[in-house]
Amino acid sequence: MRVSQLLPTLALLGCLIAAPLSAAEPIKHRFLCCDYLSGKVSIVSSEGIEEWRFEAKNPQDCWMLPSGNILFAHRNGAKEVTPGKEVAWEYVAPEGAEVHSAQPLPDGNVLVVECGTKRIVEVDRAGKIAREVPLVSAPNVGTHGQFRGARKLTNGNYVVTYMSEHKVAEVDPTGRVVREQQVPGFPHEIVPLKSGNWLVTCGDGHQVVELNAKGDTVWSVQENDLPGNPLRLMAGVQRLPNGNTIICNYLGHGHIGKNPHLYEVTPDKRLVWSYADHQLFKTINQIQVLDEQALPKPWDLQR
Repeated sequence: MRVSQLLPTLALLGCLIAAPLSAAEPIKHRFLCCDYLSGKVSIVSSEGIEEWRFEAKNPQDCWMLPSGNILFAHRNGAKEVTPGKEVAWEYVAPEGAEVHSAQPLPDGNVLVVECGTKRIVEVDRAGKIAREVPLVSAPNVGTHGQFRGARKLTNGNYVVTYMSEHKVAEVDPTGRVVREQQVPGFPHEIVPLKSGNWLVTCGDGHQVVELNAKGDTVWSVQENDLPGNPLRLMAGVQRLPNGNTIICNYLGHGHIGKNPHLYEVTPDKRLVWSYADHQLFKTINQIQVLDEQALPKPWDLQR
């Protein structure tokens, strides 16, 4: 090659080498969430704008369904509402009971956990109880402290958080405990992962732990693992397809306005995203990330 032909090529290479590498795009999430003390369920855009809200008393668990409707648990039961805020389905718990968890099931039923009545119920589309699973709690535990999160497993059993008893358990359809595990603090959520492990948020234990089938902790985020971002009350959680974990940093109990509501943590415990709008929210306690618009089976999510 002649020198005259080589010079343009060298000049182009020089430009490519000198050009700065573009910075990675910042992480953004569109998400559905519950705010317990503000009494609302909201959809927040990836730019942090509240797109939609629905008022509810102490909402605790929320899901976007394939139809676009929103299912959520609230203090007195569970409700499904349309984007236009019409009630499409509702379950009202018995008087005196408290509801802190709901889950849409593949057959169209909804799993609801009741404190006070001490039971899991599967409710059909007519609002009738299709299945009832009794739960046993310690006699000294009051209604509010009995249970929080619960999920149905693919084997037909259920996992439940026994908040004031500092434990999580798997029960069969008769309510018989087939596995029990003590955890730090007051567990608020249990997520059965695809690996078979359990992801548990430990409430005022200020940590999130992942337990294997032997009960060993194989991963955790402790109170001060994220410099400058302490864990407060650990509530809802979601394991993302990329392996990152989003945790809800409930700011009640004296921390309102003082820390981010949400943290996204990598498997090696790096904080890569947080959300901290204290004008819109007081106490976010549950989240469903809506980045993937095609979510035909919300029950397949790891949350």
